[in-house]
Amino acid sequence: MRLEYRQPQRRPRLTRRGRLAFFLGTLIALGVAVMLPLFPREQAPEKPRQLVIPEGWRAPQVYTAVDRGLGLPAGSTKAAVAAAGLELPPEAKGNPEGYLFPATYPVTSKTTPGALLAYMVRTANQKLATKAVADGGKAHGMTPYQTATLASIIEAEADTPADMGKVARVVHNRLARSMPLQMDSTINYALNRTTVDTKLSDTRIDHPFNTYERQGLPPTPIDSPGLRAMAAAVAPTPGDWLFFVTVKPGDTRFSATYEEHKKHVADFNRLRAAAGPPAARPSATPTVRGTSAPPTRGT
Repeated sequence: MRLEYRQPQRRPRLTRRGRLAFFLGTLIALGVAVMLPLFPREQAPEKPRQLVIPEGWRAPQVYTAVDRGLGLPAGSTKAAVAAAGLELPPEAKGNPEGYLFPATYPVTSKTTPGALLAYMVRTANQKLATKAVADGGKAHGMTPYQTATLASIIEAEADTPADMGKVARVVHNRLARSMPLQMDSTINYALNRTTVDTKLSDTRIDHPFNTYERQGLPPTPIDSPGLRAMAAAVAPTPGDWLFFVTVKPGDTRFSATYEEHKKHVADFNRLRAAAGPPAARPSATPTVRGTSAPPTRGT
C-alpha cells in the first residue's frame, strides 16, 4: 500500500501586534460587560404637582397649604419666613401678609417652603409694579404697600368681581372725607375669624384693625389680594357712594346717603329674619359687608 505523505498543518500564529490588539479587545469587551450594570438608568424627571393659593387667603392659610402640599410638619412654613429673605417693603416689617400672591404654583419633592414663599412675594411685587397698578397707585398718592392693603380689603369685601370697583370707590370716598372705613373684614381679621355677623361690641374693640374706631387703612393687608382687586384699588368705578351692604348673595347695594343705606339694611334684616335662627339658615347666609350695619343697628 502506498502511503501519501501530507505535511502537517500549523495553527495560524498571531503576530505581536495582533496579540496586543486581541488582548486589548478582550479587556474592552470585558470592561464594557462589567461596567454597564454599574451605570443606573436615567430616571424620568419628576412631574410637578400643582399648589393652588386662592384669592383672599390669609397668611396662616397659605402656610398650612404649603405644609400640606410639601408634606411637612405643621408650622414648618411659618417657621421658614424669618430666614427666607423675602423681598418685602420696609412698611411690612417682615410680615408677608398681602404679598403671598394667589396663583397656582408647581412644587416637587425638592421645593422648600422658603423658596416657595420667596417666589410668591416676588410675584406680588411684579404685579404691584405693572404700569397700570403702579401709575394708578401714585395717582391716588398710595405706596405699593398701601395699594396691597386697600386691595386686600376689596378682596375680602366684594361679593362678586363686578363689585370690586364700587367697593374701591367707597373706600376712596371715605378716605377723602376722613371718615372711618367701618369694614367688617378688618374686624374679622383682628378677631381671627371669618364670621358674617358683626356685633356692636365687636366694633368697640381696642385694636389697630378696628376700622370702626380708627381712621385710615389698617396697618397691614388682611389677606392675599388678586390682580383684579389690585386693579380696582387704583382704578375705582366712578361714583359718590359712601355705604354698601350685601342684602343677599349677588345683590350688593351701594348708596351715597345714610338714609338710603338704612333702607337697604332694613331689607337685609327682613331677609335675615325670614331665614330663621342661625342654626336653621343655610351656609350661604346673606352677609353684611363693609360700611353696612350689623343686623341690630345702622352705621
